[in-house]
Amino acid sequence: MTNITRVLAIAFLAFIAWVIYMANAGQSSVFFDFVAAIPYGDKVGHAGLFGTLTFLAVLASRFAGWKAYNTKLYFGAIAVTLFVIGEEISQAFIPSRTFDFTDLSADAVGILLAALVLRKLEQSAIAQTGLQR
Repeated sequence: MTNITRVLAIAFLAFIAWVIYMANAGQSSVFFDFVAAIPYGDKVGHAGLFGTLTFLAVLASRFAGWKAYNTKLYFGAIAVTLFVIGEEISQAFIPSRTFDFTDLSADAVGILLAALVLRKLEQSAIAQTGLQR
């Protein structure tokens, strides 16, 4: 299962990289047209894309992370967060793009929702197996 999840995570990251490349190059895409046709589609798209990437990254890393107080910080979620911050800031330096704090906020919502779902999944798996990581 882990190998499949890793392949899916890498493939999804490649898809996101392709979408970013298209946007940076100012190219049009059926995805951009679809998102533009939905109210708040851009923000929903940001949350969905980066929430999905977070979900896959954490699964692929088998829930690896740091414990801080009563919270687990998943390495996959941290990696996606750093990627998102870097990508959004880079837009300030690309003529066809603009930095948008609301996009960054939508990304954060997706990452946070994925992490919350993952935490429940991990807790459920621990309860079922009786194992603690």
